[in-house]
Amino acid sequence: MKRFISLFALALAMAAAPAAFADNLYYRATMSGPAEAPPNASPGYGVAFFIVDDVAQTMRMSVPFFDLIGTTTAAHIHCCTADPLTGTAAVATAVPTLPGFPDGVITGQYERTFSLADEAFYNPGFITANGGTVDTARAAFLSGLASNEGYFNIHTTEYPAGEIRGFLVAAPIPEPATWGMLALGLGVLGLWGRPRRS
Repeated sequence: MKRFISLFALALAMAAAPAAFADNLYYRATMSGPAEAPPNASPGYGVAFFIVDDVAQTMRMSVPFFDLIGTTTAAHIHCCTADPLTGTAAVATAVPTLPGFPDGVITGQYERTFSLADEAFYNPGFITANGGTVDTARAAFLSGLASNEGYFNIHTTEYPAGEIRGFLVAAPIPEPATWGMLALGLGVLGLWGRPRRS
């Protein structure tokens, strides 16, 4: 019951404050072996989520991944391909790997928030290739993501060039009316699940 009340309160707060989401861009990457270039038969998969706050200039990553054949050696965002949702590109983010990404595992979870204004977030080669400053690199990076020309790639011992990857695509956020319906539904579930007195 307490969980339903907490969810109800959260949904109400989100419905009442839609402006809080106005400066955020949401992306999702569905990662698999067949999505690699060239494709492979890895059973590995993951659905990663990214939140870009273009006011605070941050990027929040939540990257779960499962059932890789090889053990992890590196992970990056690559950008920017010549065409949306296809092709390959150079590494845009930190090399040799994103800081703190789990190493030597076949299943894991990565959670991190980065400053897009921090030079250390980017591959130095990406900065050089995109105007030579962090500001110009950030603009190119965000433009590439908005154009579906960036992908998240997990490299492993079995597939050094990448075992699973997925292009970052916009993940729509529900409208305030949808949050209101969610709040109402959770409230009804909460009342329905309440013990009845005799």
